[in-house]
Amino acid sequence: MSDAPPTCRIVRPQSTYEGKQGFSYFEGISAQNVGSQGVCMHLLTIPPGGRAKAHLHENHETAIYVLSGESEMWYGENLSEYMVVRAGEFLYIPAGMPHLPGNRSQTEPCTAVIARTDPNEQESVVLLPELEARHNRTV
Repeated sequence: MSDAPPTCRIVRPQSTYEGKQGFSYFEGISAQNVGSQGVCMHLLTIPPGGRAKAHLHENHETAIYVLSGESEMWYGENLSEYMVVRAGEFLYIPAGMPHLPGNRSQTEPCTAVIARTDPNEQESVVLLPELEARHNRTV
């Protein structure tokens, strides 16, 4: 980004990037592409049966709005809690909360808008491989 003062920008989500969590994200708003200083927002489509890697976002909150489909998520200490988030629902994930999201459906994708208080696309992602084996995929 240049040293020019910030201005309004339109971002058309045409390209994707591979997240540490194991998903492909459509490029959205971030420090990397518009120079944002306090927010990062992307579009994510989880393929049928898809699942992320267990992770957390250090020091940054996450807000999610599910546009279509259903997502399941294990979260909390040792990923011992479980929830289902459906189209039309919002989800809040506090900073530092371990979580492992996935798509419940084996036939339909799940699409969501994701916003975090970290303006960088991947800097606050911490993978938790020690929790991966706790939740083998069953639908």
